[in-house]
Amino acid sequence: MKTNNLTRLEDILEHNKKFVENKEYEEYETTKTPDKKVVILSCMDTRLTELLPKAMNIKNGDAKIIKNAGATVMHPFGSIIRSLIVAVYEFDAKDIMVVGHYGCGMSNLDTNSIVDKMVNRGVSKDTLSTINSCGIDINKWLHGFDSVEDSIKESVTSIKNHPLMPNDVNVSGLIIDPYTGKLEVVEQL
Repeated sequence: MKTNNLTRLEDILEHNKKFVENKEYEEYETTKTPDKKVVILSCMDTRLTELLPKAMNIKNGDAKIIKNAGATVMHPFGSIIRSLIVAVYEFDAKDIMVVGHYGCGMSNLDTNSIVDKMVNRGVSKDTLSTINSCGIDINKWLHGFDSVEDSIKESVTSIKNHPLMPNDVNVSGLIIDPYTGKLEVVEQL
């Protein structure tokens, strides 16, 4: 008997085989350098997968798009900043846009509930205790934010003030409505 996970993978691979055989990829051909010289840090919310690029008039090849939970910069030398630095210096990005959204799941996230779910799915309390004893507060690490506006402003400030970010890069923060696609500017540095 197949697991749901294997079935999903098989469905994707079956579709992919037809996609390649029919040369459907041809309409997406472009270079790795963003035509619009833009990097977008966005939330991983499924409602934004197609809505965000359409709302921003971004098509394949126009922008580098980085996604994570909450569109947040969590560490000054983490993978988000690393990706932004590479986009600026290697791919000549001139603008960085942090795009959060209303109704984000990272807003007021119940971290205790997530930890309980970890334990229910087999993560031992000893493992959690070991992680905490190593100086990583799981609840703080998982915590999102209380205000999407404040979170966007903090990420924009972290990016703009990063010691490796050149001064000529424009950094802005926006909020998108996940239902209509309407964009609002909340920070521009």
